[in-house]
Amino acid sequence: MSESARATLAGGCFWCIEAAFAELDGVESAVSGYAGGHVDDPTYEAVCRGETGHAEAVQVTYDPDALTYEDLLEVFFSIHNPTTKDREGPDVGTQYRSAVYYHDDAQRETVERFVDELEAEGVYDDPIVTEVEPLERFWEAEEHHQDYFEKNPNKPYCAANVRPKVQKVREKFANQAH
Repeated sequence: MSESARATLAGGCFWCIEAAFAELDGVESAVSGYAGGHVDDPTYEAVCRGETGHAEAVQVTYDPDALTYEDLLEVFFSIHNPTTKDREGPDVGTQYRSAVYYHDDAQRETVERFVDELEAEGVYDDPIVTEVEPLERFWEAEEHHQDYFEKNPNKPYCAANVRPKVQKVREKFANQAH
């Protein structure tokens, strides 16, 4: 097995993104947390109040022999709306922005090319507003936010917002889902 790789992605509520990526074969872990802000060790409450500048993000550790970075981007751009600024579904605020936090120049080049291709193909009716920024620091969210959907599948938010994204991954990416 090759050395693990990481991707850090923000596309609305981290519960949704984490649960969707956890479905994929080759994903070793999907950890909810915060990226792109200006405060050390942010709390969920401070992030939600918009005080820290962070986005709710998920750091995906994966086996690059089983999944490519492009595979992750394909899933990411299919499970959230990258054309709405600071919004995903019912969630509104800068913490819910669409962003890819790249770990190196190769990831930056790959995501920029990927977005350019989506735009050229006209996949979305509106322009993609996903931010592409270097990952400066990823802060792991509080423990009760980890594996939230797995622990709370029947909570109304999870049933209405997380479950459809997980189902989409299971259906659209069945060859990569477990």
